[in-house]
Amino acid sequence: MRRIDFVDTEILRIIQCDGRIASSEIARRVGLVASATAERLRKLERDGILLGVEGRIAPRALSLDLLAFVFVRADEPPGGGSTATELAAIPGVQEVHHVAGEDCYLVKLRTATPASLGTLLRERFGAISTIRSTRTTIVLDTVHESGRLPIPEADEGA
Repeated sequence: MRRIDFVDTEILRIIQCDGRIASSEIARRVGLVASATAERLRKLERDGILLGVEGRIAPRALSLDLLAFVFVRADEPPGGGSTATELAAIPGVQEVHHVAGEDCYLVKLRTATPASLGTLLRERFGAISTIRSTRTTIVLDTVHESGRLPIPEADEGA
């Protein structure tokens, strides 16, 4: 991955705070012309640094009030990954992480109710033949949640 400079860092900070901001406004804030800013944005995407911009939707607006984390143990060869692919395809699954320790995967999911969570675990997780067991933690209240990354300071000379 290429090294990002001070201007790229500032562009990433701006976009991370407001994904809908116009490139002309980004250019104004970082002191570049619009065409140079557009080119930097294109390169950040091309190089896999800027992965896209998503709108955040309030889960409650879609009646997805229940947030749960599911620890999954699976029987598959190291690096198999088919379980992860199947988990990621389940509606409501937001994240699938391959983890170290007793469990193989940590899954973040949202659903409407405890009953719909139970159905999802029985019917969708249960249909994956490699899953040996699951442990589920239901979130009572979210104190802080963010997709923002801590962007390190870059040298202005870089």
